[in-house]
Amino acid sequence: MTLDSYARHLSLQDLVPLLEQQQAAKVDVVASASSIRATGGMIELFGVGPVVDDRGVACVDGLYNPTGAADGQIADKLGIPVRYLRQLRERGRLDLYDGNVNGWLHGPTGTDLPEPDDRSFLLRLFTAAGPNQPGVLRAMVSDRYGIIDNLDVLTAVLEGIRDAGAETQIRACDLTDSTMHCKVYSPQMSALAPRFLANYRSAFANPELEAERRRVAGDLDRWRPLAAREGQGYELGSEPVVFAGFRFSNDETGHHAVRLTPELVVQVCGNGLTIPMFAHTQRHLGERLDAGAVSWSQDTLRKKLAVITAETRDHVTQWLSPEFFAARVEELEHAAGAPVTQPDKTLETLSKRLGFSEAERTGILSHFIAGGQLTAAGIANAVTSYSQTIPDADRAGALDDLALHAMSLV
Repeated sequence: MTLDSYARHLSLQDLVPLLEQQQAAKVDVVASASSIRATGGMIELFGVGPVVDDRGVACVDGLYNPTGAADGQIADKLGIPVRYLRQLRERGRLDLYDGNVNGWLHGPTGTDLPEPDDRSFLLRLFTAAGPNQPGVLRAMVSDRYGIIDNLDVLTAVLEGIRDAGAETQIRACDLTDSTMHCKVYSPQMSALAPRFLANYRSAFANPELEAERRRVAGDLDRWRPLAAREGQGYELGSEPVVFAGFRFSNDETGHHAVRLTPELVVQVCGNGLTIPMFAHTQRHLGERLDAGAVSWSQDTLRKKLAVITAETRDHVTQWLSPEFFAARVEELEHAAGAPVTQPDKTLETLSKRLGFSEAERTGILSHFIAGGQLTAAGIANAVTSYSQTIPDADRAGALDDLALHAMSLV
């Protein structure tokens, strides 16, 4: 796996080494527009002082390949249409890519053109993997961006869970070029949801859909022995049991923030229905950073992480309480039974209202048919089942956030 690759359905044991690998390669630099230029579709830093930290001295001048997310930020910061800039890269017009970026960064080469940009930006980088190789530009954000790294968030959240005294397991983790996602559930906090799961069979009993799930490295078979141990002797995929859980995510590149969201987890198939109305978000906003390499004092870092730990403890205590869990299951059961007699038409309407793409609408419909549940609950389960099969973990999380809303609209 390269440092900027996607990885889905990881265990915690798989995730931690990847985060440690990334942490060792990270460099954060505040650079003026005058020390940034585009060269052959890459971003070049020049005239920036070396980084001195506990790893030694590292020169940051050189070339960096922007991620897709970073390209979007470059376009946004410079007022270039994002779609246009991405098309230039996709079509191999790197000469025009360079010309647009450099023109807005450095100003006129003729008359009646803008003055040079006088701003500074925080650049989040991965250093080059070897000599004569480019590094990776992960983000180009405001110099007021408050850095909170994935490994630190993971540690702080796990500490908050421990402080809450909750018995939990991390069931899956995802890592994208911008965001870490982790899903937590409590095996001890379970309830029957027979109305929500009435007549439901796992969509992954369909070989084609199971192949799609496995294609993105998901293997949820571990849920089946769990069902047997708990005496839930239902047919595969029909167990009417849900667990209490929550998700946490962190974005390192300026698009989102630290986010905690409660969810209900369906046994065996692993569908996770998030409850976004209770989500808690902490934005990445800090003081203006001086030019040069960025390094936080340990005291500053401890204070930031202590807030995340305390907020996690408080929310986990609430979300994994019997009262909160019972109320959410009751709400789920109440909204589940509305009939769906024309699924194609229903999903066409939902797609327009919720912004599903045509590919997503088709995929959700396939999972709805495979699930065999002709109700509003079937729509919600189809959304969260389909989300497990797509490679983009960020989009999968967004779909899970829409599942209960979709059910309520039926």
